Amino acid sequence: MIFYDCSTAPNPRRARMFLAEKGLAPESHDISIAKGEQLKPEFRAVNPRATIPVLVTDTGCVLTENLGIAAYLEAHTPEPALMGRTADEKGLVLMWNSIVEQQGGMPIAEALRNTHPAFSDRAIPGPDNYAQLPELAERGLARTQAFFTLLEERLRESSYLAGEAFTLADISAFVFVEFARVIQQRIPEENTASLAWYKAIKARPSAQL
Repeated sequence: MIFYDCSTAPNPRRARMFLAEKGLAPESHDISIAKGEQLKPEFRAVNPRATIPVLVTDTGCVLTENLGIAAYLEAHTPEPALMGRTADEKGLVLMWNSIVEQQGGMPIAEALRNTHPAFSDRAIPGPDNYAQLPELAERGLARTQAFFTLLEERLRESSYLAGEAFTLADISAFVFVEFARVIQQRIPEENTASLAWYKAIKARPSAQL
C-alpha cells in the first residue's frame, strides 16, 4: 500500500487515524496543500481530482475518498472492527459518519475556505478555482455551533456516536472537532458529554498523529 497524506488537513488525518487503529503503516508521502503540491502533474497522475487522502492498494487500485479507504482497510484488516459488526451497527456507523461529514466537516470547511487568504479563489478542493463567498462563511460558523449541539445530544445517550464502541464515525467527528480551532470554534464548556468523549479519544495513540 502507498498512502498520500497531508499533515495539516483534516481529511487525510481521518485516514491516518484509521490506519493507525488498524496497526498499519504503509509507505507514506506528505503532499503539501499550502505549497499547492496536490495540483502538480506528479500528484495528479495519481489522482486527477487533486484531492487528498489517496490510498493505492496492494493491487494498484487507487482510492481517493475516506469512506472508500476505510471500507478497503476494514476488509483488508478486519480487527479491530471500526465499521460495526452486526447489520445494525454497520448501518449506524455509516449513518453517523455521514451526519458528521455533512453537519460538521462541511460547515467548518465553508467557514475556513471562504475567509482564509490562503484559499482565495480556492474555496472548493479540487482542480478548479472557485471564488470565496463570505455568506457561506457566516453560515458555516452558525452550523458549526449547531454541530456541537448535535454531538452533545447524541453523546448524552451513547458512549460513542454509533453505539458503545469506538468507530469510524468517532474518528471523523474527533478530527473535525479538533480542526474547528482554525475557525476559532471549540466544544462549549457546558457540553460535558462531548468533552468526556473528546478526552477519551484524545488519549488514544492514533489521535497523536
